[in-house]
Amino acid sequence: MTDTELLKARIQKSGYKIAFLAEQMELSRQGLYHKINDRHEFTASEIEKLCDLLGVDSLEERSRIFFAKEVDK
Repeated sequence: MTDTELLKARIQKSGYKIAFLAEQMELSRQGLYHKINDRHEFTASEIEKLCDLLGVDSLEERSRIFFAKEVDK
């Protein structure tokens, strides 16, 4: 499960636009939005590419963003 808020914050921090990221990942803008909003899962290669683009270097941060655990409320 993707932590949407963490990912959106990281994208904003990068200064990249969704259209640019989608193009670099060979996705449509809508396709990337669906993945960011956890409607579809990222593939391993997409996670790798997005982390490279966003400068996510640590395994800990990568895990928090892309492998967040659902918490019961």
